[in-house]
Amino acid sequence: MQEPFTPTEIKIAVIGGGTGSFTLLSALKNHTSQIAALVNMADDGGSTGVLRDELGVLPPGDVRQCLVALSDSPKVRDLFNYRFDEGTLKGHAFGNLFLTALEKMTGDFAAGVELASEVLGVKGTVEPITLTNVTLVMSDDTGVEVRGEFEISDYDFGGKRPDFRLEPQAEPNPRAIRAIETADIVVIAPGSLYGSLAPALIVPGIGDALRSTKAVKIYVCNLVTKPGQTDGYNVADFADEIERLADGPFLDAVLYNTEKPSDNLMDTYAKAGEKSVEFHKEKFNGKSYVAVGANLLAGSIWQNSSTADPIASSRTLIRHDSGVVANAIIELYDDIRSRQQA
Repeated sequence: MQEPFTPTEIKIAVIGGGTGSFTLLSALKNHTSQIAALVNMADDGGSTGVLRDELGVLPPGDVRQCLVALSDSPKVRDLFNYRFDEGTLKGHAFGNLFLTALEKMTGDFAAGVELASEVLGVKGTVEPITLTNVTLVMSDDTGVEVRGEFEISDYDFGGKRPDFRLEPQAEPNPRAIRAIETADIVVIAPGSLYGSLAPALIVPGIGDALRSTKAVKIYVCNLVTKPGQTDGYNVADFADEIERLADGPFLDAVLYNTEKPSDNLMDTYAKAGEKSVEFHKEKFNGKSYVAVGANLLAGSIWQNSSTADPIASSRTLIRHDSGVVANAIIELYDDIRSRQQA
């Protein structure tokens, strides 16, 4: 008797870290269990920075957020997100401490992440983009050099597009490379261009894997600019920087938002120097990738000052609607594949 046909699940790899990856992973896991979160490993701020400095461990913060995003266990998610608000542990998230303890116990950060994935009931896998203990370094043509993701995150580039490197030179995680090579879709998540994405894209071997994979490569563009770093950037500028950081063209598509936030909300952001990312059609003439626009804004305003929520902020946020973005990614993949096969 013939076996029933079972469709193969789509394989998705998401590159990034922090809130951008958290948002996408939370929704993409509803489309497939074959999902890999590839996480930048240069974070050195907050709880993560303290643990790195005091214990010499790899940065757990962004890995924790991705684990939580892919977890199907609400109570354990809350536990990993719990942040102490007093005593010597003030400011530390429990999940950061847990991952640090696992690394110390096993002597292997990757093994610790695997064990944490089992505890959290993670759908898919979370892979550090590198297992080298690296520091992000920025330099420009005037000889200025800034060390550390935390310091770089608030540095004013003065309109320049500086160079970035990792010290010591990073070794790519073979499992991260394999996830890119075997994926059907690779998504470059929105987030801090130079804080979250640069430390992942500049790891040796990542750009080559992105160019050689048969996956559809989609970049989800940011909603607002970052003062001092991406002032005046339009959608094409963001996409150009993504490819520059990866050392060459690789994108198939850029997904961008078409909906304008309210004037009142943008006025609030403008006071901090943040502006809506604009789309200019003529900027995409001659590009090897397509630009696809959609209303990607969340319909409700999100405001949460809970110290137990590491993704929360005390200010109102303009944010992506994770479900809408995930659906748009799947639809864009189907459309590109159909055109390729036509």
